[in-house]
Amino acid sequence: MILEGTVWVFGDNIDTDAIIAARYLSTIVPEELAEHLMEDIWPEFPRLIKPGDLIVAGSNFGCGSSREHAPLAIKGAGISCVVARSFARIFYRNAINIGLPILECEEGLDTLRSGMDRLQVDLGQGLVTNVQNGDIYHSAPFPPFMQELIERGGLVAYVKAKFGVKY
Repeated sequence: MILEGTVWVFGDNIDTDAIIAARYLSTIVPEELAEHLMEDIWPEFPRLIKPGDLIVAGSNFGCGSSREHAPLAIKGAGISCVVARSFARIFYRNAINIGLPILECEEGLDTLRSGMDRLQVDLGQGLVTNVQNGDIYHSAPFPPFMQELIERGGLVAYVKAKFGVKY
């Protein structure tokens, strides 16, 4: 699976309340949550992003609570992937469960510019390429079953397809 989009850069310790403020948690509709994505730290952000764009962040992205609203808001906004130095473990699992691609990458993220640079992400190879200058950064590739899980749209869709569940 190869994804490409404009990057939007955030720092370290972006918690789930910064991703989607608690006052919006009365819904689980991804598109409604997306209207308020990151608005407390960057009010214009929901209006700047386009489907396919990527979020790039520092360490411990998604720390805080265990609610799925944060990755749902990101996915609902059309963000194709989140690349960060590290993720809070519960956010990591929630993102994979709903089919939001996320990738841990230690190198090269400091030079990226919001709204200007583009990345190409190859989940199967674990490669992140800066389209502007050709720099390639490395990450652990997603195993094939996780790629399939993401391509199907998350854990529920994966299990339904894999085991023929019809509910």
